[in-house]
Amino acid sequence: MTEDKNRATAAAILPLVGGARNITSIAHCMTRLRLGIRDRSLVHDEALKALPAVLGVVEDDTYQIVLGPGTVARVTPELERLAADDSTPIPRPESPTEPPSEAPTAPQAGPEDTPQPTPTPTPAPAPTAATSSATTASDLAAQGAVLKARQKARNATPVKLFLRRIANIFVPLIPALIGCGIIAGVNGLLANAGWLPGLVPALTAIASGFMSLIAVFVGHNTAKEFGGTPVLGGAVAAVIVFPGVANITAFGQKLSPGQGGVLGALAAALLAVQVEKQLRRRVPEALDVLLTPTLTVLLAGLVTVFGLMYAAGEISTAIGAFATWLLAHGGAVAGFILGGLFLPLVMLGLHQALIPIHTTLIQQQGYTVLLPILAMAGAGQVGAALAVYIRLPRNRSIRTTIKSALPAGFLGVGEPLIYGVSLPLGRPFITACIGGAFGGGTVGLFNQLGDAVGSTAIGPSGWALFPLVKGNHPLGTTVAVYALGLAVGYLVGFVATYLFGFSRQLRTDLNAAPQRADAAPAPTAGEADMAAPAVPRPGGADGARAPLHDAG
Repeated sequence: MTEDKNRATAAAILPLVGGARNITSIAHCMTRLRLGIRDRSLVHDEALKALPAVLGVVEDDTYQIVLGPGTVARVTPELERLAADDSTPIPRPESPTEPPSEAPTAPQAGPEDTPQPTPTPTPAPAPTAATSSATTASDLAAQGAVLKARQKARNATPVKLFLRRIANIFVPLIPALIGCGIIAGVNGLLANAGWLPGLVPALTAIASGFMSLIAVFVGHNTAKEFGGTPVLGGAVAAVIVFPGVANITAFGQKLSPGQGGVLGALAAALLAVQVEKQLRRRVPEALDVLLTPTLTVLLAGLVTVFGLMYAAGEISTAIGAFATWLLAHGGAVAGFILGGLFLPLVMLGLHQALIPIHTTLIQQQGYTVLLPILAMAGAGQVGAALAVYIRLPRNRSIRTTIKSALPAGFLGVGEPLIYGVSLPLGRPFITACIGGAFGGGTVGLFNQLGDAVGSTAIGPSGWALFPLVKGNHPLGTTVAVYALGLAVGYLVGFVATYLFGFSRQLRTDLNAAPQRADAAPAPTAGEADMAAPAVPRPGGADGARAPLHDAG
């Protein structure tokens, strides 16, 4: 039954993204199905959002459909099987005023809503008399799409694009990090309790095997991402974890296996890609199959052994020492700042620079102390959404969106709430960040007091992070501290949004009673252009939909 459900979801998604021939790549991370799209105009955004299994869509370097943990890992192979059939037709987009006929009604829209066009970065036309006089979830979704498109354009800088590619290297490793992290946690419980002593060594080997060779996987993915031969990137990075490097002296010191970690592997594979590309241009075709891989591994390997391993090892050690010192001496302040600024960092695309740092800390200490603090940003977002739900009792559309997105929000999937609710409204996004700041400050304070709280893997957040929580105290204490941080984030995000999330005028506008569709005939296109706007818009006096940021 579950398999049939996943297959049905994949079958529903495929035509709405333009069919198999419109897909250039299929992958998934913890919660999102990531598709490479050939022709963006063939994608039906609103119809995709309307599918019961879809929690939201995010457009970045790939087209990302948020399905949630577990579901995405089951739907992806089903979609790959369907997409392998090249006979799947590519549907043309239908009229922008009507959703595709096969798509169900969007769950976030209330009964009073009329279908909205696919959001674009250009302002949408003013609503007609047939629509609700209150701002609806579709209005907020359109504003969120505008803001997201603007931010995406700002993020298309060389540095941010490079960071995005670095993130692409580590995203495929997240399932293994999660699986091995949970096994390590279970193994720790068994060892501490003295249960099943014969099983503990086996679980230790299973949990630690991947981490001992993670440099190889990083090297493979780096070469793949930057246009080299993946196996050559893995071969060069494998030098870092080879036990025999203990016999090599560099910079007056004996090397140790694993020195440099993932940062060394990343640098080694990047070097291998550049060497390989240069050799492809210069080596005769008849000798390419012999000389290019040999010289790539040899040259990049020598530089790795006699330079990169030492340099990357020093950087990795400095990262671990700084993170430990920061939380030990200023944990509350550091947690407050990190928790409060994480959502803006995500919008700026700078959060991707933290992924190698998380992985380095996991490799060094067994867990990253930064992730539980950053996860508090999602808690603030959930608290803010709950306050919006209560403050807008008459806006059925927005309340329906919040109600459908909250389960995903509790599990750490925040995009539907961010781009569908808080960011378009303006103030609730700021108050959500305040909630995240207080939650992060709480976890940071306990780190400062000696109760380190970390995560054995990256990717999950919210409640989904509980199985991966680990620290320097018994598991019960560590889990309690993390839960307390979430509770503080929820509470402060809720209270700040309830008290300061809306001006009186904006709350009145958002709670306006819906206008009956038969109260007056809908104006024609020409009349609508001349008429005064039916929905008050803060900052918009000409009837165009200005972003719903509250300036009052």
